[in-house]
Amino acid sequence: MEHDDCKPLRTTGKRKPQEEDAILSFSMDDLNQDILERVLSRLPTSTFFGLNSVCKRWKSVAASASFKLACSHIPSRDPWFYVVNPHVNQSIVFDSSDRTWKKLNHPALLQKDSNQNSMPVAASGGLICFRNLTGNFIICNLVTGSCRELPPLGPTQRNQNLHAIVMNTASKYQGSYKLVLVCGELPKLSCIVYDSSTGCWEGDIALHGKIDDSLGFESNDDSAVYYLNKAGNVVATNMQRSPSKQYSSVITRKDGEEIVYFLNSSGKVVSCNLTLKCFSEFPRLLPVYSEYSIDMVECEGEMLVVMLSEFLESASLRVWRYDEDLCAWNQIAAMPPAMSHEWFGKKVDINCVGAGHQILICLNSVELFSYVLCDLVTNEWMELPKCYMNGEAIEFMSAFSFEPRIEASV
Repeated sequence: MEHDDCKPLRTTGKRKPQEEDAILSFSMDDLNQDILERVLSRLPTSTFFGLNSVCKRWKSVAASASFKLACSHIPSRDPWFYVVNPHVNQSIVFDSSDRTWKKLNHPALLQKDSNQNSMPVAASGGLICFRNLTGNFIICNLVTGSCRELPPLGPTQRNQNLHAIVMNTASKYQGSYKLVLVCGELPKLSCIVYDSSTGCWEGDIALHGKIDDSLGFESNDDSAVYYLNKAGNVVATNMQRSPSKQYSSVITRKDGEEIVYFLNSSGKVVSCNLTLKCFSEFPRLLPVYSEYSIDMVECEGEMLVVMLSEFLESASLRVWRYDEDLCAWNQIAAMPPAMSHEWFGKKVDINCVGAGHQILICLNSVELFSYVLCDLVTNEWMELPKCYMNGEAIEFMSAFSFEPRIEASV
């Protein structure tokens, strides 16, 4: 039910003698439109869903372009984590501000028959990118439900082997973003870029391999690669990933240079410098015959690697940063042994996503599943509560982080 007027807020407390007979009151109706929009824009995004039902004036504010502009002036918002379960036809997010699960209406475009099995592949700012079974990309704002299907790739580009899919928003507050694809066959890589400001795909940009004493490139690595599959068996073949993280990759900006990182088929980190149009491989963290699960994240503009491994009858989950000056990996965080040991012998697959100074880790095995939020500043490791639907806990394979922004335009 809507009300014509907003209820006044009254102050309480001891009054001065000269104000003995005065009744101090304050009504939101007394605020001009600009101030009201600034006040409401500072509320948590989850409260925006209820603005329409407060009063007619607030409903008008929620629909105004000037309110979206006011929201765009908020420097940052606590991230939401969009979690992936291909069997749940609903958008489910974990709100890190109040640490609760929220169920959102699935955007109408994703409910079309041709898009029902679309998988999220990238996220940036307030937007998430989905890829349908035909290989087309759909950009969505899950808060507003707005969606846009990008122009299809050409036949030649569509048939190339795809390694990485990343999004990069030029500004969190405007509708300008880029979708970057890294494709080809090693050692011949190229990138394809969609620019929302032009509304079209740019041509293939060739990337040349960079070889030096510290970062070599294994162009002819025919040795067997061992990986831990979902069934818990060690298999001598290419590394496999959860379908939603098949193109596990991140993008960072350092010294004015845009760099895309992805995991190759053998589990090594490949760095693609889009500015200098070159790429290289980082040293392995563990030998190829070791049993481990690995993923990469972006936190505070840095690429980090998360790895779960087993050694001496124990499991450890650690976060690593690559030191380019020393050409070595350095550990920066580790899950408490009491938590990580639970996963020993469980044949676990991890899928991770970064958001600011936090990392959300999805741990899945045949026997167990869990979601852990790591704070790199405080070194706090918190297991998230289970999300229930129809009385049953839902298992999520992976997650994507985004800022819930109603002003983010597709």
